[in-house]
Amino acid sequence: MTSFAFATAGRISFGPGASSELPAVVAGLGSRPFVCTGSNPGRHADLIDRLDGAATFAVSGEPTMDVVRAGAQAARDHGADVVVGLGGGAVLDAAKIVAALVTNAGDPLDYAEVIGAGKPLAVPCLPFVALPTTSGTGSEVTANGVVTSVEHRVKVSLRSPSMLARVAIVDPELTLGCPPAVTAHAGLDALVQCIEPFVSWAANPLVDGFCREGIRRAGSGLRRAYADGSDLAARTDVSLCSLLSGLALANGKLGAAHGIAGPLGGYLGAPHGAITAAVMAAVCEFNLERGDARVRERYAEAAELLTGRRDPDALLAWWRATTAELGVAGLASLGLTADGIETVAQAAANASSTKGNPVPVSASDFAGILRRSL
Repeated sequence: MTSFAFATAGRISFGPGASSELPAVVAGLGSRPFVCTGSNPGRHADLIDRLDGAATFAVSGEPTMDVVRAGAQAARDHGADVVVGLGGGAVLDAAKIVAALVTNAGDPLDYAEVIGAGKPLAVPCLPFVALPTTSGTGSEVTANGVVTSVEHRVKVSLRSPSMLARVAIVDPELTLGCPPAVTAHAGLDALVQCIEPFVSWAANPLVDGFCREGIRRAGSGLRRAYADGSDLAARTDVSLCSLLSGLALANGKLGAAHGIAGPLGGYLGAPHGAITAAVMAAVCEFNLERGDARVRERYAEAAELLTGRRDPDALLAWWRATTAELGVAGLASLGLTADGIETVAQAAANASSTKGNPVPVSASDFAGILRRSL
C-alpha cells in the first residue's frame, strides 16, 4: 500500500471564460483587493476594472526580494484583505509571497529556505486568488512562492500550506496573447514538471494520474499552440498540462532538471523554463544510464504518452526535435560558460528538487549534465 498526502487550492475553476468568475470570487473573500500583475497592467484592465476598490502592483520579470518587500508594503498601505495574482508564474509567486508578508511581520529572508532563517509562516496569509496568463509553472496550485536573492545569486522559496490559493481560476483564453517564446519555455517546463514526478522514486498513484494526462496533453497541444497562438483548443491542452503539472509537483517530487534550474536561474537571471527545457534531454539520458528497470519503464511509458512509441529513445528524439522547432537553445545561449559550471553543479547537488530524482546525482554528475547541455 502506497502512502501519500494531497493538498491543493480550495477550489479550481478551469475552462475558457472561467475568468468571468473573478469579481464574485474576490467579493466573497474581501473588499480591498490588491492585484499583482505583469509589467503592463492595462493588458487585463477589463478584469481589474471589475474589482471594486482594487489597487494594482506591477511585477516585471522574476520577483526579487526588493520587489516582494515593496509589494507587501504597498498592500499594507492599501489596507488589502485579499490578494489576486493575474499573470505568469513569476507574478503568481510574487502575489503569494505578498499575501504571506502582509500578515507575517519581518523580512522575506526571515522565512526563506536555504539562504534565510527558514522560519515558519505562523500567521495565515491573506486570501489569495490565482489567475495564470501563461501555461507553465502550475503556481496557481502550489504552496510556495519563488523569489530571487540578487545578493546571493540564487532563487529560493517561501513555503506554507496557507499560501495555497483559495481559488485558482485557469482560463485558457487568458493565454491567447502569450508570445511564442514564453509559450515554448513555459509549456516545456510544464511538461518537465509532469515527467519528473512520474519518474521520481517517490511517485504515487494520485500524482501518476495527473502526470499521465499532463504528458498526453503536452504532446497534443504544445507544438500547435506555439505555431498558432490563437488556437484555443491547443491553448486549452497546454493550460491543462500546466495545471496538472502544478498538482503533480506540489504533491510529489521533482528531479535533477529542477535541481539545476533554481541555482542556475539565480546565477544567470535566465528564464526558469528556458533552463529546464535546455537540460532535460541530458537529465533523461543520465537517469536512463544509471537507473534500473523501473526507471526505464517509466520513461518508456512517458514516451508512449507523448509520441505513441513505448521507447525512451522516442522521448529523447521528441524533446530534441521540439526544442529545435520551438527555438529553445542550449545553456550557452543563456550565458553559462565553462567557468560557472562547477559553482552551479555544487549548488544543484544540494538543491531540494534533486532529492526527488530517481537516481542519486553528485556535483560531478551535474557538471557533466551541464556540459552536455551547453
